[in-house]
Amino acid sequence: MNIFSAFESLDIRVGTIIKAVVFKEVKKPAYKIWIDFGELGIKKTSAQITVLYLPEQLVGKQVTAIVNFEPKQIANFMSECLILGAVGEGNSVTLLTTDKVVENGVRVG
Repeated sequence: MNIFSAFESLDIRVGTIIKAVVFKEVKKPAYKIWIDFGELGIKKTSAQITVLYLPEQLVGKQVTAIVNFEPKQIANFMSECLILGAVGEGNSVTLLTTDKVVENGVRVG
């Protein structure tokens, strides 16, 4: 599989975070996050994005996420998508988002 085919196989969508709470059951600081992807529904994820964001700052934020990975059990929580972000110094993650509001569930490509 070439690189472009690999990219095309990823289903990357835009969604809006509707809930975010501290994930107390994990060793590394993380949040449990619920994202509304429109017609795809609400998907849950766990994200280690605690350096730059507080849970209340995340609610209402549109993010990009891969939605076609297999669900993954993290402690007592099932992660159903992978939020995308740029990793900086000290593992600080800056979320990848749109510069204008778009419809939830819109495909990135």
